[in-house]
Amino acid sequence: MSSDDERSDRPEEGPPEQLALIRESVRKAKVPRAKPRTWRGAALAKELPVARVVVNKGVLHLDQFFDYAVPEELDAAAQPGVRVRVRFGAGAHQVRDGRREGGRLIDGFVVERRADSDYSGPLAALAGVVSPEPVLSPELLTLARAVADRYAGSLADVLQLAVPPRSARAEGQPSPEPLPQPTAPEAGTWERYGRGSGFLAALAGGGAPRAVWTALPGPHWADELARAVAATLASGRGALVVVPDGRAVARVDAALTALLGDGRHAVLTAEAGPEKRYRQWLAVRRGSVRAVVGTRAAMFAPVQDLGLVAIWDDGDASHSEPHAPLPHAREVLLLRAAHDRCGFLLGGVSCTVEAAQLVETGWASPLSADRGQVRRAAPLVRTVGDGELARDEAARAARLPSLAWQAVRDGLRTGPVLVQVPRRGYVPRLACERCRTPARCRHCSGPLEAPREQDLLCGWCGRDAAGWHCPECGGARLRAQVVGARRTAEELGRAFPAVPVRTSGRDHVLDSVPARPALVVSTPGAEPVAEGGYAAALLLDGWAMLGRPDLRAGEEALRRWMDAASLVRGQEDGGTVVVVAEPTLRPVQALVRWDPVGHAQRELAERAELGFPPVSRMASVSGPGEAVAEFLAAVSLPADAEVLGPVPLSAPPVAPGRPRRPGDPPPGEHWDRALLRVPPGSGAALAASLKSAQSARLARGALPPVRVRVDPPDIG
Repeated sequence: MSSDDERSDRPEEGPPEQLALIRESVRKAKVPRAKPRTWRGAALAKELPVARVVVNKGVLHLDQFFDYAVPEELDAAAQPGVRVRVRFGAGAHQVRDGRREGGRLIDGFVVERRADSDYSGPLAALAGVVSPEPVLSPELLTLARAVADRYAGSLADVLQLAVPPRSARAEGQPSPEPLPQPTAPEAGTWERYGRGSGFLAALAGGGAPRAVWTALPGPHWADELARAVAATLASGRGALVVVPDGRAVARVDAALTALLGDGRHAVLTAEAGPEKRYRQWLAVRRGSVRAVVGTRAAMFAPVQDLGLVAIWDDGDASHSEPHAPLPHAREVLLLRAAHDRCGFLLGGVSCTVEAAQLVETGWASPLSADRGQVRRAAPLVRTVGDGELARDEAARAARLPSLAWQAVRDGLRTGPVLVQVPRRGYVPRLACERCRTPARCRHCSGPLEAPREQDLLCGWCGRDAAGWHCPECGGARLRAQVVGARRTAEELGRAFPAVPVRTSGRDHVLDSVPARPALVVSTPGAEPVAEGGYAAALLLDGWAMLGRPDLRAGEEALRRWMDAASLVRGQEDGGTVVVVAEPTLRPVQALVRWDPVGHAQRELAERAELGFPPVSRMASVSGPGEAVAEFLAAVSLPADAEVLGPVPLSAPPVAPGRPRRPGDPPPGEHWDRALLRVPPGSGAALAASLKSAQSARLARGALPPVRVRVDPPDIG
């Protein structure tokens, strides 16, 4: 028998063409299936044949639900909350056999199953169910809708922030069984606060206390947050903690593990990777884990039976989401606390004006220590102002005054010394040595910088500025207006040659340093934690932070200083902080007295007189001048709204290869910005009117676009 005959007796081993013919015959012998592409001719579900879907298309004028027909074969899987694929964009003329066809495949979520539709025309069918896992709960949908309305955004944009991308591998793995609820923890260091023990007891008893917590300086804040979470878990409820960055997450994660053990909490950060993050998120949604700690993405975590939401250091810019609709984690957690009627804890070493307003209005109670505890925990703060600098020979010869040199020498005898510099690089800002005129680029008038020792570049356009001459006096020599972290480290290394110098900044951030003597030069927000605390700290160039043309300059400078000073040992242990800033300024006085609450209260009173946020609600409209004027003419603002501007938006051009900040004009364009202000109680009406006007503008394809932002962080 030939090999060809042998293969003909066993068709399953035949050539590919023969196998394809056999498989096609088998398929034709079965009951014909409708094509999933359109489900043409497929029978609909017998009960609730209509699925209401939110499509993943964040265009404002399409911010609504859309109805789709549910084929019978998808009836069991297409339940509320699951991810689906739908065809979107087919016109009413694309109808065949009573079904709408065509359009582009996009993702969406089923939010409801219905017996009929409000739409009278033919419906398109669901193209498919991506996964039977219900990831969009009614509670999360309600929260997302509230956030979208508050920030004049679309529901689809919020859901992209709230529901992480799917990982099939993580979804196919079962989540662990939930552990039994722990016992209520001891108060621990919460006893240092007058109402600390009572706050934990209220959480453990199933209550919903709301507090603004001014934490004492030192390393205990992470353990105190962990005890608040443990008290909430002891009541059988869940807890959510949002912190600014991965380093803070690691500290709270370690504190929770030490207090509760493994398996009782989940960590949600972008650094974990898509699969691990989705696995942790699923464990929370399925109820396997009832406590969450994470960065701003965790503000939407679907914690079951939520009993506490907490945020640490709400003034940190990392809490502001850079993607539409640009929500702030503090405001999202406030919405969750109101909707879920759960406890709320806003904590930090400093105090923002928004936190002071929560206490002023009675919505939250203050949670702080008495002055005796503050004096024992806080370091000694000393100031060096302009008068001292003018009389100080050391300050004229170098950048550090004698008091700062002495503090460094004394501190290095017992441990590391922290030096906070408000700029990274070598010499970020320069001026004429003879007449002190700021050095500007001859092409775009941007500030000249020396990011590296030998380079002289424009900070706006990035052009080389070799051969610069002062336009005022003709001088060719430059001096530093603000010296960067690298230059400071170099100067200190020469002054203390036997001491190691370490730097921490955007390019390389240190998590911690040992207790050995060392100089640690850091930019604000990148300060590493020292074992046992720093012996001393220098806060240099305070005027650089205080002189920013922004409403929050003083508040932000004080927050940065207090965050750094809180890493220093207490006064009883010899800890000293030297701040180079004018001592008569309000933020400097608040640092010396260690009184962030008093500073926030005075700022709040002034803003109330001037009608600035957070007493009022404000929104910004920015874009090309003609587009902004057209938008303002079309929007129907509330009767009590006030329009400020428009004025030119002073944003520096972006150098080639550098990312553009969110909200800045594209390179080469000149934008205007108008601020819209309404009194308390009219914020929702303002957001609704802005959303309506923007939707109408987008629906008719008006160009150029304008950018609308509710609660802009920078208002000048």
